[in-house]
Amino acid sequence: MRKQIVAGNWKMNNGLIQTKSLIVELKQQTKTSNAEVMIAPTFTNLWHAFEATRQDDIEVIAQNMHFAENGAYTGEISAGMLKSLGIQTVILGHSERRAYYNETDEALAKKVSTALENEMRVIFCFGEELSDRKAGKQEDVVKSQLVNALCHLKAQDFKHIVLAYEPVWAIGTGETATPDQAQEMHAFIRNLFRDRYNDEVAENLSILYGGSVKPSNAKEIFSKPDVDGGLIGGASLKAEDFYAIVNAF
Repeated sequence: MRKQIVAGNWKMNNGLIQTKSLIVELKQQTKTSNAEVMIAPTFTNLWHAFEATRQDDIEVIAQNMHFAENGAYTGEISAGMLKSLGIQTVILGHSERRAYYNETDEALAKKVSTALENEMRVIFCFGEELSDRKAGKQEDVVKSQLVNALCHLKAQDFKHIVLAYEPVWAIGTGETATPDQAQEMHAFIRNLFRDRYNDEVAENLSILYGGSVKPSNAKEIFSKPDVDGGLIGGASLKAEDFYAIVNAF
């Protein structure tokens, strides 16, 4: 049975004071769904966030990591460093990392392998640009990203993989894929892994939708059979909005 997950990606927002305040507000919210709740603060606030939520039903996760275990990589963070803080899950391949820092499928394949070698869970992001969708190439782009970065893995590795489909044209733009567009792509993704691996891998993969999910549209999006939750950006910075999305199942 695949898991329902709502993960908040805080991106480069919130210093320590704002992080403390938001976590206090999050802990005051009521969860009525069975969804796993995750938050991804900035690297500088991971330890405080982890300590502040240690007794709560909130998992603190990382926004990125390097593929090397250690070495001369100024400014980078390794899987081992994250594990030493208690962090067990990392977001990899976010569209902003791909666009602004030129992360390639090949580099992401190495990061995924490193995360799994360190017994971490991966939320793997992927998705098409607006030009790809207008050209009708969205499935080709998504297939290429997934095959190149993930299909070197063994079937059992997917127990530690969560997928997050991000139509890039719907991130931070206020635009959102319709629930039917989200379902169409999520079904395509699930069938891709059914063809590449087997029914068990496909049916147990949690596939999240990431692209301007809000309290007003979360329920309809999450009602689709192949949508297992969301990777939430801006709305995760407001405790009430975030938990409205968590409770949309």
